Amino acid sequence: MNAPLIRNERFVQIAAPISVGLLFLLIWEIAVRATGVAPYVLPGPLTIFSALQENWLDLLNALLTTLKVTFLAFAIAVLLGVACSLLFIQSKWIEMSLFPYAILMQVTPIVAIAPLIIIWIDDTTWSLTVCAVIMAIFPVISNTTLGLRSVDPNLLNMFRMYRAGRWQQLVRLRIPGALPYFFGGLRISSGLALIGAVVAEFVAGTGGAKAGLAYMILQSSYSLQIPKMFAALMLITVTGVLLFTLMVWLSNLALRNWHESAMKTEN
Repeated sequence: MNAPLIRNERFVQIAAPISVGLLFLLIWEIAVRATGVAPYVLPGPLTIFSALQENWLDLLNALLTTLKVTFLAFAIAVLLGVACSLLFIQSKWIEMSLFPYAILMQVTPIVAIAPLIIIWIDDTTWSLTVCAVIMAIFPVISNTTLGLRSVDPNLLNMFRMYRAGRWQQLVRLRIPGALPYFFGGLRISSGLALIGAVVAEFVAGTGGAKAGLAYMILQSSYSLQIPKMFAALMLITVTGVLLFTLMVWLSNLALRNWHESAMKTEN
């Protein structure tokens, strides 16, 4: 694919969603003004942006608190998830014995167990982090394990024919083949880490210097500062989009030169 076509494709990839978003905000603002809806019921985008500007320092501090828990939980989920996946592929018996417990963490509502975790762990940051890790770890385990097992049998037989050891098979065959699955898991896990952090903050209701965006939403709803509440919601949404975009960029950076999922091909 030549350079002009690549540039045009990148422009469309960026411009198209931005245009749709701006159109949505325009329709939202017009609808709110036309119907005369009160700001404490449904504020318009301009009112929300004004609240964001007025409360930017409080919202920024809350965002940093939430991001601290999110990134810490995401890093732990990735490390533990990859370690579990490497353990699972050592033996089918190990995977069959332990994988159901990974599923158990995924299907258990975090809202139900978060109060217990917050009671058991005195430190607020770490209790919120544990809740977010429980939310974020399963996609890493599931996708990475699937990728490590999805090896071309012909390549695996060739490695065995040349008497490659388990370590060589892992490093030179299984891990490179699992990277697309791994990055797919990261895209899901990054968003779940943010969701887990926010949900845990809702349950904990932490305030003061350690207040995150969830506490800002609760505080704003109680005091009927609805534009401020929407501003906090907007920051959570934008953060989630940026995290997903970062994972996509990392995936393309790692795979674009050799894997068909990230290579540019002509139509």
